[in-house]
Amino acid sequence: MTASPSAEPGAVDLVTLGQRLRHLRKSKNMTLEQLSEAVGRAPSQLSLIENGKREPKLSVLQALAGALGVGLQELLRAEAPSRRAGLEIELAHFQRSPAYESLGLPSVRGGRRLPADALESLVGLHRELNRLLTEQSATPEVARRANAQLRDDMRERDNYFAEIEQAAAKVLLSVKHTTGPLSQRGILDIAAQLGFTLHYVNDLPGSTRSVTDLANRRIYLPQVASGKGHDPRAVVLQTLGHFVLGHPEPADYGDFLRQRVEANYFAAALLMPEKFAVLFLREAKADRALAIDDFRDAFGVSYETAAHRFTNLATHHFGIPVHFTRVHENGIVYKAYENDGVRFPRDVTGAIEGQPICRKWASRTIFQADDPYSSFYQFTDTSAGTYWCTVHIESTRSGEFSVTVGTPYEHARWFRGGDTTRRTVSRCPDPDCCRRPPADLVDRWAGNAWPSARVHSHLLAALPPGTFPGVDAQDVYEFLDRRS
Repeated sequence: MTASPSAEPGAVDLVTLGQRLRHLRKSKNMTLEQLSEAVGRAPSQLSLIENGKREPKLSVLQALAGALGVGLQELLRAEAPSRRAGLEIELAHFQRSPAYESLGLPSVRGGRRLPADALESLVGLHRELNRLLTEQSATPEVARRANAQLRDDMRERDNYFAEIEQAAAKVLLSVKHTTGPLSQRGILDIAAQLGFTLHYVNDLPGSTRSVTDLANRRIYLPQVASGKGHDPRAVVLQTLGHFVLGHPEPADYGDFLRQRVEANYFAAALLMPEKFAVLFLREAKADRALAIDDFRDAFGVSYETAAHRFTNLATHHFGIPVHFTRVHENGIVYKAYENDGVRFPRDVTGAIEGQPICRKWASRTIFQADDPYSSFYQFTDTSAGTYWCTVHIESTRSGEFSVTVGTPYEHARWFRGGDTTRRTVSRCPDPDCCRRPPADLVDRWAGNAWPSARVHSHLLAALPPGTFPGVDAQDVYEFLDRRS
């Protein structure tokens, strides 16, 4: 029996552990009550462990191994104790997957009352479903999996990267920046300190935001802003960040995404230095008036940059868990982060980006507000708890996007707007929440509607080729040749 796809290397799989515990207990002809008496634990606690629903402490594992007369390693082996147990483990993992949970179907227990042929059939059907879903998402699968892994890493660190904060602080110190937001003059000083000159041109390759000539230490930038919402200061600092952080050429798509996140973090840490940003937020929290709008205005950055920067600092410095989304007006998630337990929609690869978000969430309801461009706050009751959100709409050439920062109910008291009376209830992933049209609409229009779908060609394409995906290397080399 191979390891479950959901099990991480080196991790203890709780479902397998539970199966091994049950197998060893029964091989010793022990009842659950007898084993619980031997280890001094309630039968209900051991039942949760055997069903893969509780992770036991090391002391409990040692006591269980001792009572069963086996070594600890025998109890923790990754292999299923039998073929039947292996199938039950596989079924349990499939039923815990985001793809199955999104169907809203009940879980089937794989215990001894389930006939062997029924178990075989269920696992076979799940394998085929998983294969088809993976096949359907295979075109951008590499990018989605890499992005999902990157988000897990960010969550593990509460989106706070101490080494990048230190690198940014060192750079600021080198140009004697000692107070407040970073000015344009400060950015020029940083570039010079790192041995680069900035050159603004009108013929930058269309697939790039900047091009760096490493031979002559020149950074080429567009003469005018791109109109896509990019802060020109941030573009310079992101480019410099790659060199300050010692990034080599990315070896794969995962490297490329990680380096981009780190360079963006570095730029934000310079535009909104940790020391001054934390001082500003601490004073606002003391007044119970945390507000992304004020944070943005104090440092002269975009709302999205301020929202991202808030997620870097809120949990590490103030113990406030948060989530962040950037959602298109059509309801599709473009960016997302959470460490507060909110349950984003996911596809079979674990990716959130590209998924439709619940219509009852603040990132969607703001588009139906009477005045969506004013301050917008909302509480949302979900299956994972109640969350408070503050939302802002940004207009771009690609349409309007809502930028959301949210936190669990109990932390709303620290924010301006934490006393809002606007409240919704989300039952997603229950399809009846918002994914199925109301019955009266179905009765009226089913069979009488024929929409002509807008097909985005990038959905059908493979990942853009090259070390830096989507960049035309020939255009870049010809550009540098003209400028050398």
